[in-house]
Amino acid sequence: MEDKRGFTLIELLVVIAIIGLLSSVVLASLSTARAKANNTRRVADLQQIRTALELYYSSNNSYPVQTNWRGTTPNCYSTGSDGNTAIPGLVPNYISSMPKDPKPVLPSYCYLYTSNGVDYKVLAYGTVEGGSVAPGAAFARYPAGGCGTSENSYAVYTPGATCW
Repeated sequence: MEDKRGFTLIELLVVIAIIGLLSSVVLASLSTARAKANNTRRVADLQQIRTALELYYSSNNSYPVQTNWRGTTPNCYSTGSDGNTAIPGLVPNYISSMPKDPKPVLPSYCYLYTSNGVDYKVLAYGTVEGGSVAPGAAFARYPAGGCGTSENSYAVYTPGATCW
């Protein structure tokens, strides 16, 4: 009687196919998890910026005035005179450094700020990656009324902020 050891070609192909299928499912779920993590970070960054703005307001009785949209990266609109911050006077007294988008490889991904001193808007502009984060009552998908900004944005703003 012959002693056959090992696996047949069919058995090996089936195992390889199963491993390939499982690895593709894992990679797809990792990609989704990474996008959700980036979105969660954006919401946390907006919360941090809002807290710093409220601290600034309590000290100065107004928000930092910036009449044009101003961004946190050199490729997204313009940065401050210090080349770092989109919000004048906020760094380093009210926030140690201005948060930057977690996916900076695209030049249009940044945080934008504008304010008339009484009201402000901060956008995580064009950054939302697939799906959605449950941002809570304080955050909204923007634009609520269509202010010419990207649908893929999160925003935090004062109640009086309109499309100025």
